[in-house]
Amino acid sequence: MISHCCEAMNSRANMCCDRHADLFACPDALIEFSARFQEYGLIVHDGGTSSITIDFCPWCGRRLPASQRDRWFDELEARGIDPWQDDVPPEFQDDRWLAVLPRN
Repeated sequence: MISHCCEAMNSRANMCCDRHADLFACPDALIEFSARFQEYGLIVHDGGTSSITIDFCPWCGRRLPASQRDRWFDELEARGIDPWQDDVPPEFQDDRWLAVLPRN
């Protein structure tokens, strides 16, 4: 389980529902956390999988970590991988790819 900025964010971002396999189908789910991109979003409950990216925790007010989305695409491009056409390596499916790279 990933540790977030505060206990309220921990409980919301690490939420597991025993009635809904899909986080976006659960009306009690508020936060989506993308380990791959290190992004937090408020779930839009409209039947899809949309979320609105947030920069600050709604509970404690702390600034959330910077998104790594651009860096993710840059790292794949540097390896000659097109994520829209090629198989993305397993370590790029979550936050493992960040552990092997120097920090910016």
